[in-house]
Amino acid sequence: MKVLVIGGGAREHALCRSLSLDPDVTALHCAPGNAGIAEVAELHGVNALDGTAVAELAVGLQADLVVVGPEAPLVAGVADAVRDRGIPVFGPSAQAAELEGSKAFAKDVMAAAAVPTARSYVCTTPAEVDAALDAFGAPYVVKDDGLAAGKGVVVTDDVEAARAHALACDRVVIEEFLDGPEVSLFAVTDGESVVPLQPAQDFKRAYDGDEGPNTGGMGAYSPLPWADPKLVDEVLATVLQPTVDELRRRGTPFSGLLYAGLAITSRGVRVIEFNARFGDPETQVVLARLKTPLAGLLHAAATGTLATFPPLRWSDGAAVTVVIASHNYPDTPRTGDPIDGLADVAAQDGPEAYVLHAGTKRDDSGAVLSAGGRVLSVTATGSDLTTARRRAYDAVGRISLDGSQHRTDIAAKVAADAAQAPGA
Repeated sequence: MKVLVIGGGAREHALCRSLSLDPDVTALHCAPGNAGIAEVAELHGVNALDGTAVAELAVGLQADLVVVGPEAPLVAGVADAVRDRGIPVFGPSAQAAELEGSKAFAKDVMAAAAVPTARSYVCTTPAEVDAALDAFGAPYVVKDDGLAAGKGVVVTDDVEAARAHALACDRVVIEEFLDGPEVSLFAVTDGESVVPLQPAQDFKRAYDGDEGPNTGGMGAYSPLPWADPKLVDEVLATVLQPTVDELRRRGTPFSGLLYAGLAITSRGVRVIEFNARFGDPETQVVLARLKTPLAGLLHAAATGTLATFPPLRWSDGAAVTVVIASHNYPDTPRTGDPIDGLADVAAQDGPEAYVLHAGTKRDDSGAVLSAGGRVLSVTATGSDLTTARRRAYDAVGRISLDGSQHRTDIAAKVAADAAQAPGA
Protein backbone atom coordinates (compact mmCIF):
# COMPACT_ATOMS: atom_id res chain seq x y z
CA MET A 1 0.00 0.00 0.00
CA LYS A 2 1.29 3.47 -0.94
CA VAL A 3 0.18 6.03 1.65
CA LEU A 4 0.22 9.84 1.53
CA VAL A 5 -0.21 11.74 4.82
CA ILE A 6 -1.22 15.41 4.73
CA GLY A 7 0.08 17.72 7.46
CA GLY A 8 3.25 18.59 9.28
CA GLY A 9 2.78 18.38 13.05
CA ALA A 10 3.45 15.87 15.81
CA ARG A 11 0.11 14.19 15.09
CA GLU A 12 1.23 13.54 11.51
CA HIS A 13 4.63 12.34 12.72
CA ALA A 14 2.85 9.89 15.04
CA LEU A 15 0.70 8.71 12.13
CA CYS A 16 3.72 8.39 9.84
CA ARG A 17 5.71 6.54 12.50
CA SER A 18 2.93 3.97 12.96
CA LEU A 19 2.43 3.63 9.19
CA SER A 20 6.19 3.18 8.66
CA LEU A 21 6.10 0.22 11.05
CA ASP A 22 3.20 -1.41 9.15
CA PRO A 23 4.53 -4.20 6.88
CA ASP A 24 1.71 -3.55 4.39
CA VAL A 25 2.98 -0.01 3.70
CA THR A 26 5.41 -0.19 0.77
CA ALA A 27 5.85 3.56 0.27
CA LEU A 28 5.16 6.44 2.64
CA HIS A 29 4.86 10.09 1.62
CA CYS A 30 3.96 13.25 3.54
CA ALA A 31 3.09 16.81 2.49
CA PRO A 32 4.48 19.09 3.73
CA GLY A 33 5.90 17.15 6.71
CA ASN A 34 8.68 18.31 9.03
CA ALA A 35 12.27 17.48 9.97
CA GLY A 36 11.28 14.38 11.95
CA ILE A 37 8.79 13.02 9.44
CA ALA A 38 11.53 13.23 6.79
CA GLU A 39 13.26 10.33 8.56
CA VAL A 40 10.37 7.93 7.85
CA ALA A 41 8.60 9.38 4.78
CA GLU A 42 9.39 11.18 1.54
CA LEU A 43 8.37 14.83 1.84
CA HIS A 44 6.59 16.92 -0.79
CA GLY A 45 6.34 20.71 -0.71
CA VAL A 46 2.62 20.91 -1.37
CA ASN A 47 0.25 23.31 0.38
CA ALA A 48 -1.93 21.14 2.62
CA LEU A 49 -4.89 23.52 2.11
CA ASP A 50 -4.81 23.24 -1.70
CA GLY A 51 -7.15 20.39 -2.54
CA THR A 52 -6.30 20.41 -6.24
CA ALA A 53 -2.57 20.22 -5.56
CA VAL A 54 -2.99 17.48 -2.96
CA ALA A 55 -5.17 15.44 -5.32
CA GLU A 56 -2.65 15.87 -8.15
CA LEU A 57 0.14 14.70 -5.87
CA ALA A 58 -1.89 11.66 -4.79
CA VAL A 59 -2.61 10.74 -8.42
CA GLY A 60 1.03 11.23 -9.39
CA LEU A 61 2.21 9.01 -6.56
CA GLN A 62 -0.45 6.40 -7.39
CA ALA A 63 -1.41 6.50 -3.72
CA ASP A 64 -3.66 3.74 -2.40
CA LEU A 65 -4.65 5.81 0.64
CA VAL A 66 -4.51 9.49 1.59
CA VAL A 67 -4.68 10.39 5.29
CA VAL A 68 -5.61 14.03 6.01
CA GLY A 69 -4.26 14.97 9.44
CA PRO A 70 -5.19 18.55 10.40
CA GLU A 71 -8.63 20.13 10.67
CA ALA A 72 -8.07 23.12 8.36
CA PRO A 73 -7.55 21.02 5.18
CA LEU A 74 -10.61 18.92 6.06
CA VAL A 75 -12.84 21.98 6.50
CA ALA A 76 -11.36 23.35 3.26
CA GLY A 77 -12.50 20.25 1.35
CA VAL A 78 -9.15 18.59 0.66
CA ALA A 79 -10.61 15.13 1.31
CA ASP A 80 -13.38 15.85 -1.23
CA ALA A 81 -10.83 16.79 -3.89
CA VAL A 82 -8.94 13.54 -3.38
CA ARG A 83 -12.12 11.44 -3.35
CA ASP A 84 -13.21 13.07 -6.59
CA ARG A 85 -10.10 11.57 -8.20
CA GLY A 86 -11.11 8.08 -7.09
CA ILE A 87 -8.49 7.65 -4.37
CA PRO A 88 -9.52 6.31 -0.93
CA VAL A 89 -9.08 9.02 1.70
CA PHE A 90 -9.21 8.87 5.48
CA GLY A 91 -10.94 12.10 6.50
CA PRO A 92 -14.45 13.52 6.33
CA SER A 93 -15.93 15.73 3.61
CA ALA A 94 -15.98 19.49 4.11
CA GLN A 95 -19.68 19.30 5.00
CA ALA A 96 -19.17 16.59 7.61
CA ALA A 97 -16.04 18.33 8.96
CA GLU A 98 -18.29 21.24 9.99
CA LEU A 99 -18.76 19.11 13.11
CA GLU A 100 -15.45 20.69 14.12
CA GLY A 101 -15.52 23.74 11.87
CA SER A 102 -18.61 25.16 13.57
CA LYS A 103 -19.44 24.72 17.26
CA ALA A 104 -23.00 25.82 16.46
CA PHE A 105 -23.38 23.11 13.81
CA ALA A 106 -22.06 20.52 16.26
CA LYS A 107 -24.59 21.61 18.88
CA ASP A 108 -27.39 21.28 16.30
CA VAL A 109 -26.28 17.75 15.39
CA MET A 110 -26.04 16.77 19.05
CA ALA A 111 -29.53 18.09 19.75
CA ALA A 112 -30.98 16.12 16.82
CA ALA A 113 -29.13 12.94 17.86
CA ALA A 114 -30.01 13.33 21.58
CA VAL A 115 -26.31 13.39 22.48
CA PRO A 116 -25.70 14.62 26.05
CA THR A 117 -23.87 17.96 26.09
CA ALA A 118 -23.76 21.31 27.88
CA ARG A 119 -26.66 23.74 27.55
CA SER A 120 -25.57 26.61 25.32
CA TYR A 121 -26.42 29.77 23.41
CA VAL A 122 -25.11 30.85 20.01
CA CYS A 123 -24.36 34.58 20.13
CA THR A 124 -23.62 37.14 17.40
CA THR A 125 -24.34 40.46 19.14
CA PRO A 126 -23.09 42.11 22.36
CA ALA A 127 -26.60 41.95 23.81
CA GLU A 128 -26.81 38.20 23.18
CA VAL A 129 -23.36 37.72 24.72
CA ASP A 130 -24.32 39.62 27.88
CA ALA A 131 -27.59 37.69 28.23
CA ALA A 132 -25.84 34.32 27.86
CA LEU A 133 -23.06 35.17 30.33
CA ASP A 134 -25.68 36.37 32.80
CA ALA A 135 -27.78 33.23 32.33
CA PHE A 136 -24.96 30.78 33.11
CA GLY A 137 -22.79 32.72 35.54
CA ALA A 138 -19.22 31.82 36.48
CA PRO A 139 -17.17 29.96 35.53
CA TYR A 140 -17.81 31.25 32.03
CA VAL A 141 -17.19 29.03 28.98
CA VAL A 142 -16.83 30.96 25.70
CA LYS A 143 -16.00 29.18 22.44
CA ASP A 144 -15.12 30.72 19.11
CA ASP A 145 -17.56 29.15 16.63
CA GLY A 146 -14.86 28.54 14.03
CA LEU A 147 -11.47 26.83 13.89
CA ALA A 148 -8.93 28.24 16.34
CA ALA A 149 -6.16 25.59 16.48
CA GLY A 150 -7.31 24.36 19.87
CA LYS A 151 -7.01 27.83 21.43
CA GLY A 152 -10.46 29.31 20.77
CA VAL A 153 -11.93 28.44 24.16
CA VAL A 154 -11.79 30.62 27.27
CA VAL A 155 -12.85 29.29 30.66
CA THR A 156 -12.71 32.01 33.31
CA ASP A 157 -14.35 33.42 36.43
CA ASP A 158 -13.73 36.94 35.09
CA VAL A 159 -16.84 38.13 33.28
CA GLU A 160 -14.95 40.94 31.52
CA ALA A 161 -12.36 38.51 30.15
CA ALA A 162 -15.16 36.23 28.96
CA ARG A 163 -16.97 39.14 27.33
CA ALA A 164 -13.80 40.39 25.64
CA HIS A 165 -13.12 36.97 24.10
CA ALA A 166 -16.73 36.70 22.92
CA LEU A 167 -16.70 40.15 21.29
CA ALA A 168 -13.42 39.35 19.51
CA CYS A 169 -15.16 36.52 17.62
CA ASP A 170 -17.68 36.82 14.82
CA ARG A 171 -19.91 34.20 16.40
CA VAL A 172 -19.51 32.39 19.71
CA VAL A 173 -21.05 29.55 21.64
CA ILE A 174 -21.47 30.33 25.33
CA GLU A 175 -22.33 27.32 27.44
CA GLU A 176 -22.67 26.04 30.97
CA PHE A 177 -19.52 24.89 32.73
CA LEU A 178 -19.13 21.12 32.96
CA ASP A 179 -17.57 19.79 36.15
CA GLY A 180 -15.45 16.67 36.36
CA PRO A 181 -12.38 15.23 34.60
CA GLU A 182 -12.03 15.41 30.83
CA VAL A 183 -11.45 12.45 28.51
CA SER A 184 -10.56 12.28 24.82
CA LEU A 185 -12.03 9.35 22.90
CA PHE A 186 -11.27 8.76 19.23
CA ALA A 187 -13.35 6.58 16.95
CA VAL A 188 -12.64 5.38 13.42
CA THR A 189 -15.75 5.31 11.25
CA ASP A 190 -16.71 4.69 7.62
CA GLY A 191 -20.01 6.54 8.02
CA GLU A 192 -21.90 3.51 9.33
CA SER A 193 -19.72 1.31 11.52
CA VAL A 194 -17.89 2.95 14.43
CA VAL A 195 -14.75 1.49 16.03
CA PRO A 196 -13.67 3.31 19.20
CA LEU A 197 -10.00 3.51 20.16
CA GLN A 198 -8.65 3.62 23.72
CA PRO A 199 -9.33 6.79 25.74
CA ALA A 200 -6.65 9.31 26.67
CA GLN A 201 -6.41 12.46 28.74
CA ASP A 202 -4.55 15.60 27.72
CA PHE A 203 -3.35 18.67 29.61
CA LYS A 204 -4.54 21.93 28.06
CA ARG A 205 -3.07 24.57 30.36
CA ALA A 206 0.43 25.86 29.70
CA TYR A 207 1.89 25.44 33.17
CA ASP A 208 2.12 22.91 36.00
CA GLY A 209 -0.93 22.50 38.19
CA ASP A 210 -3.22 23.38 35.28
CA GLU A 211 -2.23 27.03 35.53
CA GLY A 212 -1.80 29.55 32.74
CA PRO A 213 -3.52 29.99 29.38
CA ASN A 214 -5.14 27.31 27.27
CA THR A 215 -2.90 25.71 24.66
CA GLY A 216 -3.24 23.10 21.94
CA GLY A 217 -2.14 20.56 24.58
CA MET A 218 1.06 20.15 26.62
CA GLY A 219 1.00 16.38 27.16
CA ALA A 220 -1.19 13.30 27.43
CA TYR A 221 -1.37 9.76 28.76
CA SER A 222 -3.21 6.50 28.16
CA PRO A 223 -4.82 4.34 29.54
CA LEU A 224 -6.99 5.97 32.22
CA PRO A 225 -6.88 3.67 35.27
CA TRP A 226 -9.47 5.78 37.08
CA ALA A 227 -12.10 5.59 34.31
CA ASP A 228 -15.12 3.28 34.42
CA PRO A 229 -14.35 0.12 32.37
CA LYS A 230 -17.74 0.61 30.67
CA LEU A 231 -16.95 4.16 29.58
CA VAL A 232 -16.02 3.35 25.98
CA ASP A 233 -19.11 1.21 25.41
CA GLU A 234 -21.32 3.90 26.96
CA VAL A 235 -19.86 6.66 24.78
CA LEU A 236 -20.14 4.49 21.69
CA ALA A 237 -23.85 3.91 22.39
CA THR A 238 -24.84 7.41 23.52
CA VAL A 239 -22.47 9.71 21.61
CA LEU A 240 -20.45 8.27 18.75
CA GLN A 241 -22.93 6.00 16.96
CA PRO A 242 -25.87 8.44 17.27
CA THR A 243 -23.73 11.25 15.85
CA VAL A 244 -22.55 9.17 12.89
CA ASP A 245 -26.13 8.02 12.28
CA GLU A 246 -27.45 11.59 12.38
CA LEU A 247 -24.87 12.86 9.90
CA ARG A 248 -25.68 9.99 7.54
CA ARG A 249 -29.40 10.79 7.89
CA ARG A 250 -28.65 14.37 6.85
CA GLY A 251 -26.94 13.17 3.69
CA THR A 252 -23.46 14.18 4.89
CA PRO A 253 -21.95 10.88 6.10
CA PHE A 254 -18.89 11.23 8.31
CA SER A 255 -15.99 8.99 7.28
CA GLY A 256 -12.67 9.28 9.09
CA LEU A 257 -11.74 10.04 12.69
CA LEU A 258 -14.45 11.30 15.03
CA TYR A 259 -12.98 12.75 18.21
CA ALA A 260 -15.21 13.27 21.23
CA GLY A 261 -13.95 15.56 23.98
CA LEU A 262 -15.86 14.45 27.06
CA ALA A 263 -16.49 15.64 30.61
CA ILE A 264 -17.26 12.97 33.19
CA THR A 265 -19.66 15.06 35.26
CA SER A 266 -21.66 14.39 38.41
CA ARG A 267 -24.66 13.98 36.08
CA GLY A 268 -22.93 11.58 33.68
CA VAL A 269 -20.91 11.84 30.48
CA ARG A 270 -21.30 15.08 28.52
CA VAL A 271 -19.72 16.08 25.19
CA ILE A 272 -17.55 19.19 25.41
CA GLU A 273 -16.68 19.25 21.72
CA PHE A 274 -16.25 17.19 18.58
CA ASN A 275 -13.20 17.21 16.36
CA ALA A 276 -13.03 15.78 12.85
CA ARG A 277 -9.49 14.41 13.10
CA PHE A 278 -6.97 12.81 15.42
CA GLY A 279 -6.18 15.04 18.40
CA ASP A 280 -2.73 16.30 19.27
CA PRO A 281 -1.14 15.26 21.68
CA GLU A 282 -3.52 12.38 22.45
CA THR A 283 -2.74 10.66 19.14
CA GLN A 284 0.84 10.24 20.26
CA VAL A 285 -0.10 8.06 23.24
CA VAL A 286 -3.04 6.23 21.66
CA LEU A 287 -1.04 5.09 18.63
CA ALA A 288 1.86 4.15 20.91
CA ARG A 289 -0.43 1.52 22.47
CA LEU A 290 -2.18 0.31 19.30
CA LYS A 291 -0.82 -3.09 18.19
CA THR A 292 -3.14 -3.50 15.18
CA PRO A 293 -1.34 -2.29 12.02
CA LEU A 294 -2.65 1.20 11.25
CA ALA A 295 -2.85 1.27 7.46
CA GLY A 296 -5.44 -1.49 7.16
CA LEU A 297 -7.67 0.14 9.78
CA LEU A 298 -7.62 3.54 8.06
CA HIS A 299 -8.08 1.95 4.62
CA ALA A 300 -11.14 0.01 5.87
CA ALA A 301 -12.70 3.27 7.04
CA ALA A 302 -11.87 4.97 3.73
CA THR A 303 -13.40 2.14 1.68
CA GLY A 304 -16.52 1.40 3.75
CA THR A 305 -15.40 -2.03 4.95
CA LEU A 306 -15.01 -1.35 8.66
CA ALA A 307 -17.80 -3.77 9.61
CA THR A 308 -15.62 -6.75 8.66
CA PHE A 309 -12.37 -5.42 10.17
CA PRO A 310 -10.97 -7.63 12.98
CA PRO A 311 -11.17 -6.38 16.59
CA LEU A 312 -8.37 -4.00 17.53
CA ARG A 313 -5.41 -5.24 19.57
CA TRP A 314 -3.85 -3.09 22.28
CA SER A 315 -0.75 -3.10 24.45
CA ASP A 316 -1.43 -3.78 28.12
CA GLY A 317 1.08 -1.10 29.04
CA ALA A 318 0.90 2.69 29.23
CA ALA A 319 2.12 5.65 27.21
CA VAL A 320 2.95 9.24 28.18
CA THR A 321 3.85 12.18 25.95
CA VAL A 322 5.37 15.48 27.07
CA VAL A 323 5.28 18.52 24.77
CA ILE A 324 8.32 20.77 24.53
CA ALA A 325 7.18 24.23 23.46
CA SER A 326 8.96 27.34 22.26
CA HIS A 327 9.68 30.40 24.36
CA ASN A 328 6.49 32.49 24.84
CA TYR A 329 4.04 29.78 23.67
CA PRO A 330 0.99 29.94 23.42
CA ASP A 331 1.55 33.61 22.53
CA THR A 332 3.68 34.38 19.47
CA PRO A 333 6.51 31.84 19.81
CA ARG A 334 10.19 32.41 19.19
CA THR A 335 11.46 30.21 16.35
CA GLY A 336 14.75 29.43 14.65
CA ASP A 337 16.52 28.09 17.76
CA PRO A 338 18.70 24.96 17.35
CA ILE A 339 17.53 21.73 18.97
CA ASP A 340 20.20 19.47 20.49
CA GLY A 341 20.01 16.01 22.06
CA LEU A 342 17.72 14.26 19.56
CA ALA A 343 20.41 11.72 18.68
CA ASP A 344 21.03 11.09 22.38
CA VAL A 345 17.38 10.15 22.90
CA ALA A 346 17.47 7.78 19.93
CA ALA A 347 20.69 6.16 21.14
CA GLN A 348 19.93 5.91 24.86
CA ASP A 349 16.16 5.74 25.27
CA GLY A 350 14.80 3.91 22.22
CA PRO A 351 12.68 2.12 21.39
CA GLU A 352 10.68 2.73 24.57
CA ALA A 353 11.06 6.52 24.24
CA TYR A 354 11.19 8.54 21.06
CA VAL A 355 10.72 12.09 19.81
CA LEU A 356 7.89 13.16 17.51
CA HIS A 357 8.46 16.46 15.74
CA ALA A 358 5.82 19.21 15.54
CA GLY A 359 7.25 22.64 14.73
CA THR A 360 10.68 21.81 13.32
CA LYS A 361 12.71 22.38 10.17
CA ARG A 362 16.28 21.77 8.97
CA ASP A 363 18.61 24.57 8.00
CA ASP A 364 21.07 24.44 5.12
CA SER A 365 23.64 22.67 7.30
CA GLY A 366 21.17 19.95 8.32
CA ALA A 367 20.69 21.20 11.88
CA VAL A 368 17.17 20.88 13.34
CA LEU A 369 15.61 24.21 14.33
CA SER A 370 12.40 25.19 16.11
CA ALA A 371 9.71 26.37 13.68
CA GLY A 372 6.51 26.65 15.72
CA GLY A 373 4.89 26.93 19.13
CA ARG A 374 4.77 23.28 20.07
CA VAL A 375 8.12 21.93 18.88
CA LEU A 376 8.43 18.30 20.01
CA SER A 377 6.32 15.56 21.61
CA VAL A 378 8.55 13.27 23.66
CA THR A 379 6.68 9.97 23.90
CA ALA A 380 7.43 6.88 25.97
CA THR A 381 5.85 3.52 26.74
CA GLY A 382 6.14 1.27 29.76
CA SER A 383 4.48 -1.49 31.71
CA ASP A 384 2.63 1.17 33.74
CA LEU A 385 2.20 4.93 33.85
CA THR A 386 5.01 5.41 36.38
CA THR A 387 7.52 3.67 34.09
CA ALA A 388 6.27 5.40 30.93
CA ARG A 389 6.38 8.76 32.68
CA ARG A 390 9.91 8.25 33.98
CA ARG A 391 11.14 7.27 30.52
CA ALA A 392 9.46 10.28 28.91
CA TYR A 393 11.01 12.76 31.32
CA ASP A 394 14.43 11.08 31.12
CA ALA A 395 14.28 11.69 27.38
CA VAL A 396 13.05 15.26 27.82
CA GLY A 397 16.10 15.89 30.00
CA ARG A 398 18.44 15.04 27.12
CA ILE A 399 16.96 17.68 24.80
CA SER A 400 18.22 21.23 24.70
CA LEU A 401 16.21 24.10 23.17
CA ASP A 402 16.98 27.59 24.38
CA GLY A 403 14.06 29.23 26.16
CA SER A 404 11.83 26.18 25.79
CA GLN A 405 9.15 25.19 28.26
CA HIS A 406 7.39 21.99 29.25
CA ARG A 407 5.15 20.83 32.03
CA THR A 408 6.74 18.62 34.69
CA ASP A 409 3.49 17.14 36.00
CA ILE A 410 2.06 15.26 33.00
CA ALA A 411 0.31 12.13 34.38
CA ALA A 412 1.99 12.66 37.77
CA LYS A 413 -1.11 12.43 39.95
CA VAL A 414 -2.74 9.54 38.10
CA ALA A 415 0.53 7.58 38.09
CA ALA A 416 0.91 8.07 41.84
CA ASP A 417 -2.71 7.12 42.49
CA ALA A 418 -2.40 4.01 40.31
CA ALA A 419 0.79 2.95 42.08
CA GLN A 420 -0.98 3.17 45.45
CA ALA A 421 -4.13 1.36 44.34
CA PRO A 422 -4.87 -2.06 45.85
CA GLY A 423 -3.24 -4.81 43.82
CA ALA A 424 -0.80 -2.43 42.14
